[in-house]
Amino acid sequence: MKILMVNKFLYPRGGSESYMLSLGEHLQRMGHDVEYFGMYDDKNTQGNSLGLYTTNMDFHSKGIHRFLYPFKIIYSFEARKKIMQVIDDFKPDIVHMNNINFQLTPSIIYGIKKKGVPIVQTVHDYQMICPNHLLYNFDQNCPCEKCISGSYINCIKNKCIHGSTVKSVLGVLEAKLYSWLRTYKKVDLFVCPSNFLEKKLLAAKPYYKGKTITIHNFINKEKFEASGGNNGDYIVFVGRLSKEKGIEYIAETARLLPEYTFKIAGNGPDEDILKNIPNIELAGFLTGESLTDLMKNAKLLLLPSVCYENCPLSILEAHSMGVPVVTMNSGGMAELVKDGVTGTLVNDPTPEAIALKIKETVENEDYYNSLRENCKNEKDNILSVQAYSDILIREYERLIAR
Repeated sequence: MKILMVNKFLYPRGGSESYMLSLGEHLQRMGHDVEYFGMYDDKNTQGNSLGLYTTNMDFHSKGIHRFLYPFKIIYSFEARKKIMQVIDDFKPDIVHMNNINFQLTPSIIYGIKKKGVPIVQTVHDYQMICPNHLLYNFDQNCPCEKCISGSYINCIKNKCIHGSTVKSVLGVLEAKLYSWLRTYKKVDLFVCPSNFLEKKLLAAKPYYKGKTITIHNFINKEKFEASGGNNGDYIVFVGRLSKEKGIEYIAETARLLPEYTFKIAGNGPDEDILKNIPNIELAGFLTGESLTDLMKNAKLLLLPSVCYENCPLSILEAHSMGVPVVTMNSGGMAELVKDGVTGTLVNDPTPEAIALKIKETVENEDYYNSLRENCKNEKDNILSVQAYSDILIREYERLIAR
């Protein structure tokens, strides 16, 4: 089978890129022919036979060409033309889109459909129903669904995109255009990493009905083998250090629990919030064995995100190593953690409630040990890349046959 993977970045940059590149590499190991289309960058690790990519857009540049960006990020004639050329050359059986907005734009959907190729899209965030992609109000630091239940004008009022009126206006123009055109109706299948996200899509747009499937994310199960090694006496957080990830909650919770050590792996714009707190240790951005060792020796993983997380890999990885999780009872987080079985869910989003749940989880030895054993058993329910690919190939074949 020939599969064209599409994503705006073609190098390991974030979660969606890691997902796409890992999936593409495994599909190739299974014997499928995989090529890639996205934006040109010196850091690209994958590509296509023609070497065709869209022109690199650096939103932080100061060149005169940046004045064309407001037009190109809404509808890219370049991306549409070039992906059609790649399709003519590669002749894929299926096109699998990931993150395409701004650098590629949904204009490519029209080019793909003109060539008669089925389209699958993995929905990594809420971009089809929320202009800032997060269902989150940065100013008020709380979840927000005003653009779903009301008007996109709320995005402009609250400067929801990078705190900028101009960027928020452009985001709303893009969202309104493709909503009015019903462009996403042309996609044949949306792969949702959580039931929560799938339900949000179906509630927002009736034409998504019959075109969605929930498949939780996969992990490298061998890498995160449940281990009976040293069980450290600390709480770990892994992720971006930004307010929507609950960084302020972590800081206040640590102050409420001075007898506990909190080890933080990651970096981000709000790192300073966690500094100068005696029982918080900042480990920086970690990968590979350093990250694995930090996680598998933790007492528990804390994930107090304010925003609606989709399908956090850190929860899946923690469970596969036998580490219980304390997280919020919202979004895709609540799907992955069985309350009282593989972790503890926090209903009240306050530092006091989080601190209480941590103490309840850790200080009841019988309860805590049962969580650890259940997490080790949960590994069988977590998808490997092979199991994930098998499900995906069946969906590809169904669409191609149709």
